[in-house]
Amino acid sequence: MEQKQKQKAILVGVKLNNQQDFTDSMEELFNLANACDLEVVGEKIQKLNGLNISYYLGTGKIQEVLALLAEKNANVVIFNDELSPSKIRNLEGILECRVIDRTVLILDIFAQRAKTREAQLQVEVAKLQYMLPRLIGQGESLGRQGGSSGLKNRGSGETKLELDRRKIEDRISGLNKELETLVAQRQNQRKKRKKKEIPVIALVGYTNTGKSTLMNAMIDLFNPSTEKQVFEKDMLFATLETSVRSIKLPDNKSFLLTDTVGFISKLPHHLIKAFRSTLEEVAEADLLIHVVDYSNHQYNQQIKVTRETLKELGADNIPVIYAYNKTDLVNVEIPKAAEDCVYISAKRKEGIVDLVNLIGQKAFTDYVHCKMLIPYDKGNIVSYLNDNATIKSTLYEGSGVLISLECKEADYERYQQYVT
Repeated sequence: MEQKQKQKAILVGVKLNNQQDFTDSMEELFNLANACDLEVVGEKIQKLNGLNISYYLGTGKIQEVLALLAEKNANVVIFNDELSPSKIRNLEGILECRVIDRTVLILDIFAQRAKTREAQLQVEVAKLQYMLPRLIGQGESLGRQGGSSGLKNRGSGETKLELDRRKIEDRISGLNKELETLVAQRQNQRKKRKKKEIPVIALVGYTNTGKSTLMNAMIDLFNPSTEKQVFEKDMLFATLETSVRSIKLPDNKSFLLTDTVGFISKLPHHLIKAFRSTLEEVAEADLLIHVVDYSNHQYNQQIKVTRETLKELGADNIPVIYAYNKTDLVNVEIPKAAEDCVYISAKRKEGIVDLVNLIGQKAFTDYVHCKMLIPYDKGNIVSYLNDNATIKSTLYEGSGVLISLECKEADYERYQQYVT
């Protein structure tokens, strides 16, 4: 069978005044294009004070793009920003080829990677919401083109447009109803977890910083079981689904660790909106572990993007531990763990103990050190405390078992009558 030939693409970006991360943004665009199986064969960049209202680029630069398209025999132009319907229309009119923007690339990657029903529904809603104004724009363009040939043609064009628009709106409405059912299930799961009084810790961060690798390292070290491993790969947006795993530490403290979608610069608003129910896992967490790719020279910019996205989700007031990952890829002296940051290599499982110590300090603040004298006929309580508390020492006395322990405040109150 003949292998399908890759489409050839030209990347186009506008660098506005004082834009510090432009080069990295264009590099990201290149990686996004690769992830969509497009072959990048050229690039055009323009420095401007502001985007051209009609064409995004200046008209002279558009002529350069046209020449590059012909020279490289390319058939797609990819723009580094989200384009309005009118800009896409104007550009396609001049360039006579397919014009796509950064948002479309990200939506396509999400569509390819979505595995669960919820993720697939969320991506489809985002794609349809993106399409809706662009469909209307195309209709207006067709209406203008056919305007001189009489009212009949224009009317039929508008009727077709209205039908298409209604179809999309009905589809969005249907998808949202199905999503509401799944969201209700997720909320019920969260309520059950809250009742168990187990801290929920969410892994957050830029895409491809190693969140899933860290989750697997934690599972490996504390709850080894291959069935519980989550998917991990060195690529953009490897994880779209939210995974929740229970982690039980050697001192019997337990927490739920959640891994969710990574963030990226200019993450489309439609996607944040569509994935809001999934990302609420982050907003409901007791503690965030912000995973940072310490080997990336732009890690400070990636931290900034993640913080901005967390703010948009209403999750900017949750306590945070910064886990500077991929220390195995840097050639500098690694700093020591501090009050809210730790340096790790999830791949090599280095620094995980430091991370767990920080988690202990921040997530288990409602623990009490005490002594309890449990009567010998209450062996079930001793057994429960052995499984759910940290036992420091055990003495067998005449009237019962004297235990020195660290336990949850709720258990302390539950067994208050035995406290000595």
